[in-house]
Formats: sequence, C-alpha cells, structure tokens
Amino acid sequence: MVAEVYTLGEAMARISSTTTGPLRHSPLMKLGIAGAEANVAIGLARLGVAAEWSGRVGDDEFGRLITSVLRGEGVLTDAIVDGTANTGLLIKERRTAGLSRVQYYRAASAGSRYAPADVDDAAVEQAEILHVTGITPALSDSARAAVEHAIDVASAAGTTVSFDVNYRTGLWSAEEAAPVLRSIAARADIVFAGHSEAGLIVDGEDDWQLAEGLAALGSQQVVIKRGRAGAVAVIDGTRFTAPLYVMDELDPIGAGDAFTAGYLAEWIAKASPEQMLQTASQCGAFSVTVEGDWEGLPTRDDLNLLTSMGEVQR
Repeated sequence: MVAEVYTLGEAMARISSTTTGPLRHSPLMKLGIAGAEANVAIGLARLGVAAEWSGRVGDDEFGRLITSVLRGEGVLTDAIVDGTANTGLLIKERRTAGLSRVQYYRAASAGSRYAPADVDDAAVEQAEILHVTGITPALSDSARAAVEHAIDVASAAGTTVSFDVNYRTGLWSAEEAAPVLRSIAARADIVFAGHSEAGLIVDGEDDWQLAEGLAALGSQQVVIKRGRAGAVAVIDGTRFTAPLYVMDELDPIGAGDAFTAGYLAEWIAKASPEQMLQTASQCGAFSVTVEGDWEGLPTRDDLNLLTSMGEVQR
C-alpha cells in the first residue's frame, strides 16, 4: 500500500497515573504510547487515510509496544529498531481534575537518533502529504537534518508539506527554535500553530495577523489553533473560522494532533475549506472526551455522533 500521508518523528512509551493528585501517590499506572506524529498517523488511519509513520525505537518492550499499537491501528509502520539506545518515555500526571503535567525522559533516546538515511525517500515522493512537526528538529542535529531532507525530497517531488509548529519549551529555547521553525514554515504548504507558537515566527497582535504573517512566508494554508476557542485560518488568501464544538473535557492532551488529522484527511478528500475546518474541529472535540493522547480519535462513523450526544443508541 502506498501512503497518502507520510510522517516521521519520535513515538514514546507513555506511563499515566490512574488517580488525581501527585504522581507519587498513584498506586497504579497505565502503559500506552504517545508522540505527536504517531497521534496524527493514527487519527488519519481511523478516518480512512493511508498513513505511514517512520521513526526509531529501542530494542525493548516499549519499542515493541509502539510498533504493535501503530500497526494494530492500521498505520503503515516503519519502526527502525536501534539496539544501542532505549525507547523514550513520557510520564503523565493528573495533578488536579483540570490540570495534567507531563515529564519526558528522551535524552539520547532511539528516537533522537533518527537520521536522513532513515527517511524512505520513495514513500515521501509517492505520498500526497509529508507531515512534520517542530518537535523532531529539537531532538538532535541528525533528527533536524532528517526533517530538512524529507522536505527537500517532498519539494522536489511536488509532495505537499504540512508543518505543525508544536514548540516544546523543554526541548529548546525560543531563541534557538525560532529561526529553525521559521525556515520550515517558509517551506511548508500547510502550517498549523498556536498563538504563541506563531508569535515565535512572525509578528502580529492577534491571530488573524499571525495567520496572514505566516501565509506571507509562502504557505497557502495557515491554521491558528485556539484550543477551547476553536481556530481561525487563512486559506488561499481568504479568512475562515472553524466551528466550535463544546464537549465535556476529560483529557485535553492530543487535541491539537486530532485537529490536524481531521484537517489533513479532508485535504486528501479534496474537501472545501469549511469542511476541512469542520472535521478538524470535530476530531479535536472528540479527542478530549477520552483519556489518552490518541485513544479518543474518531472514525468517520463517530463524527456523526456529535448530533446525538447525550442520547442512548440501542
């Protein structure tokens, strides 16, 4: 199968507390996986898009878990086993009912050793979209080079480049990140960013100015994700506002990845800007109703449930 969307990055094992409060008081923990690019790949697969994820994992149980989960979700999985490094680890604490905190143990991880030679050039060339984030370039020099190489291949082949800024303060400083993120954004056809992330790259007082500033770098489609406030977009020079779906929020982590997956799935389907933003918002709304970074990602059939929330289907 040829991937319609090719993405690359680090997937990690995720250990989550099962109770609310300080992590040290949680007697039981849950094991799962996490990673922005992997989340998007799963979201796309659930929406019927052929998605491929590429990354390095350790020769350990965490690496095998990542591989089995992604393949089980229907993602074309290029998990390169690195026998000299461990799989990265994410620890998730629900400190209060409304606040989750995340710690990463990913220094010198297998994922950080991803390199240009690990990119499947043929898969990038055949894909309709290459999706990258600002997380991977922050992991290491080789990972940054791999992102740049993948974009070079995509640009030469006419593959659309999608970029989610996804700035992580724990990985690099704003001063270090800004020029790298700006360079990638200038080469991307579709850009996703939050308000503060966009402000790292371009000047602007409000979301519209930031979106138009990013578009001026060369992107045809720019989406500013605003969390509970929805999203705004500048698509081919025209302003659009995403519809807002209010849901009972259980876990907000991963909502941005769900939004991105919904948007890209409709881009693949050649939908209108309004439909791309509607599906993106629906996916983001669905994701927050379930604990976990990706577990609540919807299928196409699930999206119809938004019209009947609160009902009992028999």
